[in-house]
Amino acid sequence: MAEPIPFARPDEPAARALPSNVEAEAAFLGAALIDNRVIEELVSPLHPDHFFEPVHARIFERILQLIDRKAVVTPVTLRPYFEADEALKELGGVGYLARLTADGQGLLAPRELAQQIYDLALLRELVSVGRNLVNSALDTSESVEPMEQIAGAEAALYKVAEGASVGSEAQSFRTSSLAAIQQIERALNSGGHISGRTTGLDDLNAKVGGLHDSDLIILAGRPAMGKTSLATNIAFNCADRYLRDMKDGIAPEKSVGAPVAFFSLEMSADQLATRILAEQAEISSERLRMGKISHEDFQRISFASQRLAELPLYIDDTPALSIAALRTRARRLKRRHDIGLVVVDYLQLLQGTGRASDNRVNEISEISRGLKTLAKELSVPVIALSQLSRAVESREDKRPQLSDLRESGSIEQDADMVWFIFREEYYHDAAKPDVPSETSNGDAIAKYDKWMERHLEVVNKATVIISKQRHGSTGNVYLHFQSEFTKFGNLAREQYRQYDED
Repeated sequence: MAEPIPFARPDEPAARALPSNVEAEAAFLGAALIDNRVIEELVSPLHPDHFFEPVHARIFERILQLIDRKAVVTPVTLRPYFEADEALKELGGVGYLARLTADGQGLLAPRELAQQIYDLALLRELVSVGRNLVNSALDTSESVEPMEQIAGAEAALYKVAEGASVGSEAQSFRTSSLAAIQQIERALNSGGHISGRTTGLDDLNAKVGGLHDSDLIILAGRPAMGKTSLATNIAFNCADRYLRDMKDGIAPEKSVGAPVAFFSLEMSADQLATRILAEQAEISSERLRMGKISHEDFQRISFASQRLAELPLYIDDTPALSIAALRTRARRLKRRHDIGLVVVDYLQLLQGTGRASDNRVNEISEISRGLKTLAKELSVPVIALSQLSRAVESREDKRPQLSDLRESGSIEQDADMVWFIFREEYYHDAAKPDVPSETSNGDAIAKYDKWMERHLEVVNKATVIISKQRHGSTGNVYLHFQSEFTKFGNLAREQYRQYDED
């Protein structure tokens, strides 16, 4: 460069200056103004907030805006935007833009300069995190919650590792609208049905548009309704779609599948794996557990196991997890495997902090808020299974409703979607009359015939009741359910119409 450019932050003592290299920033900007293609060839994601000097940040932001409009960016085309910039006047005014391109040294290694700018920005953010951690640890004026501070520090460090916390205070509408356009493009490319992650179930996808990033989905139901089965089906379908898309050469960001993290607080990892193998091999999980299978069945299981060996589905069966520990583990899986869906089975088995555990309602509220925060922090959909109160059993109509969510109204409040799984077959089978004998009277035969007629209508069918959907309408989705394999599937169109009429 023609001459060194003195920059200093007034709030930083010279002896303890933050990591920075303003000369590298100036050289990189000069290279970008000489050859705009430098911006397109960057390996690291560089944003205006990664620049230490505010003037440089504003110049880079304007360069990006002009390039986005397909305009050629030079010191001349930038000049009108900076003629009134007071900070730039201190550096010589708009003539400084021409000085950036004076020697063109930045063209010798623009990628290396960009990487250094990015790395130094992360170091500055790390310094900020460290200062905040020290200040909060030294501050004992309020209640001391060291585990909360540790969880908060890890969350902040995760953001630094992902490069997400630099300049994360607010997004321009331009940035937000571009993200929305990408979601719309994904929905268009998927055939007009999915803008989020696929559930693998066509009618459910069509109703909710897939599983959207940052959404908390509560999947609730009474015992034996199939909550875990539906969750494992969705987790498998999402992970399997991602695996197939990767083998087909589809870019990860364009896939409607994703690697999945499954936190199983109720079942062990091998029990969950056995259930998924039974679903895919279509062999009764009960027969598998008891070993009542043939050599042919075992061969089918082996083939299914080999096919699923590469499945990006990660199971954590640690019991009695706290919400803080779950969030920590989810961040780690996001960092290592770039998970795009989190499933928690189930919400009531999670633990809150010691401060909230004295009141179960407060504890559940803390857990539901923590799950919603996790969804936003990792920008992934979170499916949390939930139990329902026994009030369902005391009603003649067994279909669940929002008031049946156990222990806290905050679950409904925090959720973006609430799904209830309902199988009329379960309750209908419980009311099965005695099979009529040769000596039975006409009333007994008629009662059994009526029961059997309804049985044929509801057998192997399940209803997902969408009781809350922040982004769309509520309603029912009807699915096929094979109870012996704990496997959900799409219902045939003619069955769907008949079931809907009922």
